[in-house]
Amino acid sequence: MKEEVVIGTRDSQLAMWQARWVLEKLQGLYPQKKFVLKGMKTRGDHILDVALAKIGDKGLFTKELEVALLNGEIDLAVHSMKDLPTSLPEDLTIGAICPREFPGDVLISRSGLTLDKLPPGARIGTSSLRRTAQLLYYRPDFNVITIRGNLTTRLRKLEELNLDAVILAYAGIHRLGHDERITQLIPFDICLPAAGQGSIAIEIRASDSSMQELIRPLDDPSSRAAIVAERALMRKLEGGCQVPVGTLGQIQEGQLFLEGVVASLDGRQLVRKNISGPPDQAEKIGEELAMQLIEMGAGEILNKARQEFDLQ
Repeated sequence: MKEEVVIGTRDSQLAMWQARWVLEKLQGLYPQKKFVLKGMKTRGDHILDVALAKIGDKGLFTKELEVALLNGEIDLAVHSMKDLPTSLPEDLTIGAICPREFPGDVLISRSGLTLDKLPPGARIGTSSLRRTAQLLYYRPDFNVITIRGNLTTRLRKLEELNLDAVILAYAGIHRLGHDERITQLIPFDICLPAAGQGSIAIEIRASDSSMQELIRPLDDPSSRAAIVAERALMRKLEGGCQVPVGTLGQIQEGQLFLEGVVASLDGRQLVRKNISGPPDQAEKIGEELAMQLIEMGAGEILNKARQEFDLQ
């Protein structure tokens, strides 16, 4: 097994925090080894003036890392789980899904008002169609403003664009130490998260059994089951940045509970359902829930959403 292990990551502040967390865990497990970080820019880091859904999300924040992995320039790639496309390159695999942070979204409001108390027409910043659609279903009067950039940039835009509030993932805010800025943990009955939100994924070469063994202690079976189900649902729905889909898997009393929501871009149509089953059937549960959502009209909502966004 290699004495030096190169860990690849995006070079954003949050991505580096996540990669350092992985490095420190591995260094604690294997003090005799040397672990080094290699940061790099991805396509998504370069294109900041276009909505994610316009660019397409096939490896937007991951492809450069995956190329480096396949070329042997790095041994592990650390990602935000929600950035990883549901279909990976043939020679790569997710070697570990790390213990999940609280997966929900948070509201950061300049006035300290929660979603239900914000004034009519309040200007809310987000980069996510998933959040936009669910938010408009809850409060059709909101004026949703598209904002892009890393977490620090989006927090800054709250002031720069004179927004009433922004919506961000709890995990990033918490990991970078901004908990005091949180106005509200947004309830799941208002907004379900993105597939994999809150977890760190470690991607490796599928043939690299030594790296698989090395990172095995970082894999969390409960997080893995929940996220495998969420990703299976997204794959079946052909979901990604372009489509407003939320999903959340949770293990409770030995059962896997999976919920999914699909909404139109204007929030006027929404279908939502949940099912449960044994955690070792996670992939099947995800596919089954996707089929049930499609039967409820999710397919038509998604097709319309894709067409609408293509025309904008």
